[in-house]
Amino acid sequence: MSEKQINPGLKMALEYGPIILFFVGYTLFKDRSFAVGGAEYSGFIAVTAMFIPLLAATTFVQWRLTGHLSKMQIVTLVLVVGFGGLSIWLNDERFFKMKPTMIYLLFAGALGFGLLRGQSYLEAVMDQALPMEREGWMILTRRVTLFFLGLAIANEAIWRTMSTDAWVNFKTFGLTLGTFAFFATQMSLFSRYGIESDDADTGTSG
Repeated sequence: MSEKQINPGLKMALEYGPIILFFVGYTLFKDRSFAVGGAEYSGFIAVTAMFIPLLAATTFVQWRLTGHLSKMQIVTLVLVVGFGGLSIWLNDERFFKMKPTMIYLLFAGALGFGLLRGQSYLEAVMDQALPMEREGWMILTRRVTLFFLGLAIANEAIWRTMSTDAWVNFKTFGLTLGTFAFFATQMSLFSRYGIESDDADTGTSG
């Protein structure tokens, strides 16, 4: 049941490679159009059509290498296939742009539901990677819930009011850098409530 460890560089390439390639593909083809089956598709739609199988392939490789996929990875893949598929089928890029909003609202809702029950669902999926006291997990979960809501609002504001170029830059760099920055600001929380492995083994959790 334990997850197999893989090279950190390979793990990062599998997780962020599809996003970077989406950005590169959009940059190359954004001003082009493609005629398929009598319909004309923008470069954005064409790159979306390439992104879906690429993400599915890298997710499959991760599963084969580690024997495990997080719930977030599974839900993300399902929503990418669903909303990306709608964009391609209806030839409407708006559906794919809505996808991050739905992902972040879904996870914020799930975490918020857990908080209402006095539980941290974040702890359930991250505890092995980040041992921490329960109080710390509850604080972090509240913050992550608000962070996800903020990302959902930001995504909606950007795709509805700005250019596709601005949205692609936000999706590629803004969301990633924002996530790293958020967790960087939580270092004091991790330091205060973190449990060292030796302490956890001896049962002295502070």
